[in-house]
Amino acid sequence: MVAPGTSLREGIDNIVDARTGALIVIGVPDELSFLFSGGIKLDIDYSPSFLYELAKMDGAIALSSNATKIVQVNVQLTPDPTILTMETGTRHRTAERVSKQTGSIVIAISERREVVSLYVDGLKYILEDIPVVLAKANQALATLDKYRSRLDQVSTRLTALEFEGGVTLHDVLTVIQRIELVTRMAVEIERHIVELGTEGRLIEMQLDETMVGVAADKAALVHDYLVQDTDDSFAGVLDALARLPHQDLLDFGRLAELLGYDRKLNTLDYPVSPRGFRILGKIPRLPRLVVQRIVSEFGGLEELLAASDGELETVDGVGGIRAKDIREGLRRQQEINLVDRYLQT
Repeated sequence: MVAPGTSLREGIDNIVDARTGALIVIGVPDELSFLFSGGIKLDIDYSPSFLYELAKMDGAIALSSNATKIVQVNVQLTPDPTILTMETGTRHRTAERVSKQTGSIVIAISERREVVSLYVDGLKYILEDIPVVLAKANQALATLDKYRSRLDQVSTRLTALEFEGGVTLHDVLTVIQRIELVTRMAVEIERHIVELGTEGRLIEMQLDETMVGVAADKAALVHDYLVQDTDDSFAGVLDALARLPHQDLLDFGRLAELLGYDRKLNTLDYPVSPRGFRILGKIPRLPRLVVQRIVSEFGGLEELLAASDGELETVDGVGGIRAKDIREGLRRQQEINLVDRYLQT
């Protein structure tokens, strides 16, 4: 609502530039009316220029929940004085209390310091200048790019080991850990993009390009190495990974436990075999349902590689033409993997 490019942000910026200060509450008028004392009822369409002019009055401004109407102006807000607040200024104390009491969005614009404070459910956020947020987003993107390069390296190595039949649990957990770190960093950048509004389009394009294939790889990897691969356990692992504290994410014992292995295993020496979801998922034009049938039929990537063309053709949904495409896709992946490993060394 307050990102650059929105009409509400334009009105806020006008108030900041004029150094008049303001207190703006956004919510359902009927639910907030018990806090209003005095003021002037307007109920007119919102515009940035109206907001700027009306902010010259001393009282608060009440906007509708979607900020399309200016409901009331020059209002004195009377929140519960017993609500705890750590703010010192009258305007900011009122803003925090109203936010905590009603759950509404309250914007307090400081007259002297030109600072915009946002309160939502009692939580405070200082609205930063666009160049500051842009600098943070660019720095985070540069870091994400390095993390993605490292992820590609360990992922390429895992692919080679899968074809060779020499995967250990440590190799798998390394890739899962890297994927989760990259995903979490992307979430942080998405927050910056939201705050940047129209100014964040280029950042968003770069982020989308950097994150191509990460979510699909994560899902396929969990399917490949989960001890009991059921829909419920798969969803549970993805949810648990997302909620895992950062310190636990660095603990391979905890990650192994999430996949259903013994936490005390020596991951460096424990061999594991992929079911084939990740490798088959990289073959173009191969439907997910067919991938599931192939995995269900052969049980693992090693068995799939050893299977004859005739055995592959008998799988429901494969047939002669698709069997050749699968063979060609597997061969191409091995070649690409060799090239990638050569370029990374």
